[in-house]
Amino acid sequence: MNDRLRVLRSLAGKTVLVTGGAGLIGSRITHRLRELGARPVALCALDAYPIEVYRHLFDVNPDCQDIVVGDVRDQALVQRLVGESDFVIHAAALADVAACTRSPQAAIDSNITGTQTVLSAAAASDRLQRLVFVSSASVYGNGNPEDWAGPHDEHRGTRELLADIYGRTPPRFAESRPLRPLSVYANAKAFGEVQTKLVLGAVGTSHTIVRYFSVYGEPQVIKPGSHSWVVAWFASRVALGLPLHLNGGGHQVRDLVHVDDIAEGTLLALAAPEADAETVNIGTGRPTPIRRVAELIAEQSDGAELVETPMPPGDPLGGCASTVHMERILGWQPRITLEEGVARYTRWIKRTPGALPGWLHAEAGRAHA
Repeated sequence: MNDRLRVLRSLAGKTVLVTGGAGLIGSRITHRLRELGARPVALCALDAYPIEVYRHLFDVNPDCQDIVVGDVRDQALVQRLVGESDFVIHAAALADVAACTRSPQAAIDSNITGTQTVLSAAAASDRLQRLVFVSSASVYGNGNPEDWAGPHDEHRGTRELLADIYGRTPPRFAESRPLRPLSVYANAKAFGEVQTKLVLGAVGTSHTIVRYFSVYGEPQVIKPGSHSWVVAWFASRVALGLPLHLNGGGHQVRDLVHVDDIAEGTLLALAAPEADAETVNIGTGRPTPIRRVAELIAEQSDGAELVETPMPPGDPLGGCASTVHMERILGWQPRITLEEGVARYTRWIKRTPGALPGWLHAEAGRAHA
């Protein structure tokens, strides 16, 4: 048994509370925990998707005794569940940047108040061995101004800077970078990071912060009005013969990490002794322009029309993870390449018509009328 698997096997027999545990990432984490012999308990409101998505795509049975339907802001419920758990992964959030921008109060209620509820319960627990707070690479924003603009670039517009990205090396974000959030979603994640350290550090409770880079992979499904989850968006639109929208021309870069690797990295952060009190990127270290993602997906089909659209608010230029700290602390690297992951997703969307929402079918019907 290798060292990585030995670390994961240490979770066998443990009760792990996963807030947001019925969502895309949470459901992959809970499935992996069961494979490892742990007992996952998923706390989720089940309100982010239609119930059929949870049942038939995420393979979540709402009637299962280890699925607790509830609100992460419910203090009594959260305190009881945390008190019965050996570990906690706090992944519950309003995780759509566009939705948070449209409804900042909802983002604050869920992502700040909910986080404080979980942290207060964790700080009061005598049983808890570690809490992992799920953060996001969005806290880095665009990095330092000099990452994208040279000494004569201060008056250039966003479009000109975006167009110049291909001629530059995108920034590589190390965990020691200053935080520069550009959206209410990112700002709430930055709050959660600091608050985790303050609340749990004060009582000596072990904690780890993981910063996810751009998550993709089956069974991810899109939401209306969102510009996140670019692989799912592009593959879904191609499946219905719709053009691909390249916000800002598609020159932003992303470090795309398959959801199966996200789940594995999160569990290693939960169990690895070296991860105590650490902040760890979960990324591949590979920067990929959004336009290249569109091209990869078009290659998997009969082609697609690419249409340039405006940059939405809060959408960062992007960058990629520095993986040095991750590899040292977790002894691990993501396994699934972008090419493999995109091919897997496009195959999955073709054989899973239920993943294409009715409102997108309606858009395709209008476009083809």
